[in-house]
Amino acid sequence: MESLVVPVLILLAVVALVMVAYRAARNRRASHGTAPSAQPAAPQELAQAAANRLSEDQHRRIYALIAQGQAMAAIKLYYEVTGEGLRASRDAVGALAAHPQPYRSQEQAQVVEEDDDEPQRFPYRYRAIASKGDVTREVSSNMLNDEIYGRIRTLARSGDTEAAANALTRHSDISLKQAREFIALLDD
Repeated sequence: MESLVVPVLILLAVVALVMVAYRAARNRRASHGTAPSAQPAAPQELAQAAANRLSEDQHRRIYALIAQGQAMAAIKLYYEVTGEGLRASRDAVGALAAHPQPYRSQEQAQVVEEDDDEPQRFPYRYRAIASKGDVTREVSSNMLNDEIYGRIRTLARSGDTEAAANALTRHSDISLKQAREFIALLDD
């Protein structure tokens, strides 16, 4: 009987170590799943944030690699220049490929963000017209221009119709209901 005590104790120790290792691995996976950074950003926002981390030369080189179909080389370059993790670099390059971003210096990026908060009034009236079948809607405003209307159309076509309607009401004198009707004609 004494000859079985030592192997049984060793077996119990091994089982205990396996259970501790299993729990540690499960806790580590659970903590990564609930971390705030684990929630994926919208692809357009991810692409914009990724483009903002790049210099003009880095931006040009990464898009050249994407255009040549060399995604792995683009991921490697992004990984090297930003110092982000490999998975984050893969996601960023994928977002950049799916949602191309023009290069903007830091000052230009700040100016664009400021434009969204306070609509600027232009010396001319801009007319935007949308129609589908027999239904036609028109928005006329001196707070719209091609760039702002282009952003509104992009939001509508990407499926974010509520943000597009809110942007349209911010840059015109129409109600949210009227903006939603107008956006509904754009989302095709």
